[in-house]
Amino acid sequence: MSGAVETALDPQAQAEKRTAEMWAEDTASKAMGMELLDVGPGFARMRMPVREDMVNGHGTLHGGFTFAFADSVFAFAANSYDYQAVGVQCDITYHAPGRLGDVLIGIGREVTRAGRAGLYDVAVQREDGTLIASFRGNSRIVTPRAK
Repeated sequence: MSGAVETALDPQAQAEKRTAEMWAEDTASKAMGMELLDVGPGFARMRMPVREDMVNGHGTLHGGFTFAFADSVFAFAANSYDYQAVGVQCDITYHAPGRLGDVLIGIGREVTRAGRAGLYDVAVQREDGTLIASFRGNSRIVTPRAK
């Protein structure tokens, strides 16, 4: 026995550590202008401004960008524990269009987690609270994280 004992992080500290590690490598979310605002166990809150290069031929935010944003929020909520999780199924319902200049807030919350499976809901809304989209994602733990 080496005498060195690794102490377990409290759940909030662990969420902050794990998501910081993931954020450091997430070039896709950063390239879309996303910002990670808050994290906790099974929780993430992010923001994304709607830029000109995200607007479609209808003059509204392209649904793929809305989906990508919600998917990133989901990813950070699902990866706030001491393991690596990936999305295995997700869906989205669009409620209102995003528009150029909007700032979107995504709030992801764990619904349940059992065994290797997790279920997460993400609400995408404007800063004024208008609901833009509802996203639901199923995660699967693929590997424990190295200590």
